[in-house]
Amino acid sequence: MVTVTQQLGNRLRELRQGRGWSLDQAAEATQVSKAMLGQIERGESSPTLATLWKIATGFRVSFTWLVSGLSFNPGLLEKGERLQHLSTTQDLELVVRFPFDPAVGFEWVELTLAPGAQSMSDAHEPGVTEHLLVIQGVLELQLDGQWHRYETGDTVRFDANQPHGYRNPGPDLLVFEDVIHYRGV
Repeated sequence: MVTVTQQLGNRLRELRQGRGWSLDQAAEATQVSKAMLGQIERGESSPTLATLWKIATGFRVSFTWLVSGLSFNPGLLEKGERLQHLSTTQDLELVVRFPFDPAVGFEWVELTLAPGAQSMSDAHEPGVTEHLLVIQGVLELQLDGQWHRYETGDTVRFDANQPHGYRNPGPDLLVFEDVIHYRGV
């Protein structure tokens, strides 16, 4: 049986080769090392969610396009199946609510951060906007180097073409929805 790590490696290799890129070119575009990309392609490494975001951004594909349809235990990614197996940390869990749809230009994910956990993201392509809704707990969002606090029920929209981060300062789980809109995709 082919593992999810092998499936992801095959998808990445096909994507890279379809663009006619060498590993060096892919590393430059994604800001992920050539060695790490090679390990992922060979199914030798299970990348973190942050690394997957970098790969998706560098290849100018949505995150959910990169991971959708991969088999997890062993069904297809559907009906909100959890993707924690793609992360090397127990502090972050991601659920795909709706994978990227080019007809509407967005994807919808739910993120859960453990108490004290944080997740940092590089800038996305220009025109990418994120819309967040805090479902449970307290979210601290880093924009322009400053942390902003949002509580259960709060919403925020921001241009994601800048480095940003999410942090759970509280003692309980943080759950928030993230709709990522790609203009012009």
